Amino acid sequence: MLVEEFLESSARRFPGKTALICGDRRLTYGEVEEQCNRLAHGLIGLGVERGDRVIVFMENSVEAVLSIIATLKAGGVFVVVNPTTKAEKLAYVIRDSGARVLITQSSKLRIIEDEWRGMPNLNTVVFHGGTPPAGGQATGGCVPLEDLLSRYERYGYPPEKKCIDIDLAALIYTSGSTGHPKGVTVTHLNIVSAATSITTYLENSPTDVILNVLPLSFDYGLYQMLMALKVGATLVLERSFVYPHAVVERMIKENVTGFPVVPTIVAILLQLDVAKYRFPSLRYLTNTAAVLPTPHISKLRQIFPHVKIFSMYGLTECKRVAYLPPEQVDIRPTSVGKAMPNVEAYVVDDQGRLPPGKVGELVVRGSNVMKGYWGMPEETRKMLRPDPVSGEIVLYTGDQFRMDEEGYLYFVGRTDHIIKTRGEKVSPREIENVLCSLEGVVEAAVIGVPDPILGQAVKAVVTVKEGAQLTPQDVLRHCARHLEDFMVPKVVEIRDHLPTTPTGKVNQRELMSPAGQ
Repeated sequence: MLVEEFLESSARRFPGKTALICGDRRLTYGEVEEQCNRLAHGLIGLGVERGDRVIVFMENSVEAVLSIIATLKAGGVFVVVNPTTKAEKLAYVIRDSGARVLITQSSKLRIIEDEWRGMPNLNTVVFHGGTPPAGGQATGGCVPLEDLLSRYERYGYPPEKKCIDIDLAALIYTSGSTGHPKGVTVTHLNIVSAATSITTYLENSPTDVILNVLPLSFDYGLYQMLMALKVGATLVLERSFVYPHAVVERMIKENVTGFPVVPTIVAILLQLDVAKYRFPSLRYLTNTAAVLPTPHISKLRQIFPHVKIFSMYGLTECKRVAYLPPEQVDIRPTSVGKAMPNVEAYVVDDQGRLPPGKVGELVVRGSNVMKGYWGMPEETRKMLRPDPVSGEIVLYTGDQFRMDEEGYLYFVGRTDHIIKTRGEKVSPREIENVLCSLEGVVEAAVIGVPDPILGQAVKAVVTVKEGAQLTPQDVLRHCARHLEDFMVPKVVEIRDHLPTTPTGKVNQRELMSPAGQ
């Protein structure tokens, strides 16, 4: 199966059903399919061939969805770039991917205007809305997206299939240790495998209404769209969670049944007076980006007693790895579950697989594992390495885990985030759980900072509820009551908010510097 067939299958089954809600726009499956076909023929007319990369540089919108699926229908490889990306990084992605076409909003054309001359591979810029800036011409010029849709109005049928399931479907750029983002190469088979497993776990069906506030450039935000199309559900697409009350009201109005979140969204939700709202249709919450602090899970259970909480673990290089059954949330709140179907996950060190209870690096094998990093053979070899026993090439996640006797996995921390202090290995996750259990604390992040005596000192950064009178000394006393002495932070900062990346993860680099610097 190819990824674009998610839409094609649902359009055949539910042509008149609402597929996409974005702002005041509502499109049926039949309408989405027709417009994607027209745009796909338009991209082919612009010269897009099998395997060509097409960059989608747009905010969450109807046009972004159409562009992603149309690229696949044309046989291309889509590359979704976060709409907040600055010119230098965008130019890097365009050059690195060798993209032939870029699809964007007219308001963003000026971001790349000065860079166009250094992008010989970029033939055409397709833009939505407005007019291009004067003098802004790529090699093949600027083409309004609306013109492509109207020019190929009679091409409502899908183009002839050009790809097979082991061909690339997407490049998903993620942060790299070298300072440059890395393009994760994802095949149709990778996406179909992951989407099938996740939708089965979430028990998704055509009756679901999924609210997505995560950017489509973030892999789990992207998957909300793909999974909705796969099962014939309705996707409510929001641009962000900047106005949480408005999003909550949209949830109620549209009878949302599924809400994917990241820890930052959960922290905001827990500050709202959500008890005054009723969510009779909400069936599940699902978490990504980082493991939820245990106290947050407990509070969610109190606020949404009828809602299933699906805790998951994954990384861009393989999408998802493990699921915790909702009935285990109260029993094993610190676990991310067992390996998902059709995936094998185990813990290793340099000598081989480790027994239950031992901490080591998590290794993953399955049809969801990426092909590698685009144009980065050395980086690829660091992640895709031989199993210490079988010699088979498997994915080394870079994450430290332990497994219990029943096969449940427990996240300890990133290999490069484990803090080594006083000769001891310290898990930031364990300290963060304790910090979040302190009344008044909203969010917490823990890192190691250089220390001439300790090697690394533990630094904690917390945000507190409005009106809370917590001081760093209060936080330290709480930690001293609940943690071993070597785990108690040496430094505590109270900030208005935690610095985050565009995908909602805590920005570790910014935490290193004192607040305000």
